[in-house]
Amino acid sequence: MVEAAPGVAGGSTAPEDDEDDLVGGPRARAAMRWRDAVLASVEYPSEHAVVLRLQVPRRVTHRPGQHYVVRLRAPDGYTASRSYSVTSAPGDELVELWVDRIADGEVSGYLGAVAQTGDELEVRGPIGRWFAWDASSRAIGIGGGSGVAPLVSMRRHAADLGRPELFRTVASARDRDHLPFADELTDAEVVRLTGEGDPRLDADALAPLVDPGATVFLCGSARFTEAMESLLVDLGQPASTLRVERFGPTS
Repeated sequence: MVEAAPGVAGGSTAPEDDEDDLVGGPRARAAMRWRDAVLASVEYPSEHAVVLRLQVPRRVTHRPGQHYVVRLRAPDGYTASRSYSVTSAPGDELVELWVDRIADGEVSGYLGAVAQTGDELEVRGPIGRWFAWDASSRAIGIGGGSGVAPLVSMRRHAADLGRPELFRTVASARDRDHLPFADELTDAEVVRLTGEGDPRLDADALAPLVDPGATVFLCGSARFTEAMESLLVDLGQPASTLRVERFGPTS
């Protein structure tokens, strides 16, 4: 049976697991505090997404694969919050988030159309232990659509360590506009853009990557991740090596 984490989905080595990561530990408590982050930059890689780079005070260094919660607060006290994957490497001085721009989205609509450089945003994080890579062993990342976002953090971290071979990447999306950081993925092991004529990910694409000694980080919609889980296990990848993060549309 494959365990799955609740979904999210948008220089120095990440800290090793220790008692601070346990529920109630100092690091976990610090990560759960709300902080007023400052938007250092807002970028629009396509009409479908926005990339936020945040200066987070008293930041807790994240592990690739973790996420932050962003909370918006109205003048009348009403709040709305959503979780977004971190795409920056732990060594980056800023926290970078990938946000899908959802039509009529309560939070993503604001972040994609109103938020500006210099604005303050309430954030909490980093969050998540299950879907996080410590770079101590080989890993394979397989992402569908915005599910590629947390894998970008992992790729960047491996590159920062001078060990890009530690992390292999498989990405699938409708087209380049729906593929996070498409320009960075030109050297990925497999990239499939199904809306541009590429075939869907299949056994022929994944078989060369099967590695029982590697951890597989699988992120995307429920339909995508379930199909990939079944395919990988059939190809011989042990179910115990799969870490899955499923998500649905969030606004």
